Amino acid sequence: MRRVFVETNWVVAYAAPAHHRTPAALELFDRAANGEIKLYLPVICIAEARRPIFEQFQSRDEADRVRQFLSWARAAGDVDPADDEATRRVLDRMEGREKADLERLDGAFEKLKAADGIEIFNLSQEMLERCADLSYLKLDLQPFDQAILAAILARAEQLLADGADETAFCELDSHLQPWDKGRNRKERLAGLYDRARIWVYGDFLLQAPAKPSDWPRKAGNNP
Repeated sequence: MRRVFVETNWVVAYAAPAHHRTPAALELFDRAANGEIKLYLPVICIAEARRPIFEQFQSRDEADRVRQFLSWARAAGDVDPADDEATRRVLDRMEGREKADLERLDGAFEKLKAADGIEIFNLSQEMLERCADLSYLKLDLQPFDQAILAAILARAEQLLADGADETAFCELDSHLQPWDKGRNRKERLAGLYDRARIWVYGDFLLQAPAKPSDWPRKAGNNP
């Protein structure tokens, strides 16, 4: 069974209001629930996901701008009353659905915790010590990203010790991807992933970048 790490960006893509959810993130969850893969998520990522979900996925400002246009356009004769009223009903319905989904956010998190095929793990003392050690490697990471990296490296090494051949990490955050904007390998970060036998994908579909057939015998994690 493939063992796949995910972090905050996956939680956001999975638990956002319904029309903002990323289909690939939902597909990854379903693959775990069906026993095709096993997902691993540091528990701190659930707490971190709450703020971006509430900040990014409330459309009040955008909806009010449309309402302001409608008021002007109806007075100017550019929008007829029927279209005005229909558009306002859609905006009201959208805002109502978003509000309801955000109110159910804790339920979405509880679903994650109870789901088959996903392990949500706490940070151990070993992971905290690993986080401190990473500070000396000049990885240019924010403290939270450094903590997530330490947690994933340590848990992956535990899985290797328990008999796993390798693991994967779905990472859309450029800070934790082992390549830069020019698709050049970040040697220090990529080396950490290689030593822990973690192949890093830049999507939730486990497709890109493609893993070479001879990895991990050949140092990899190149885009």
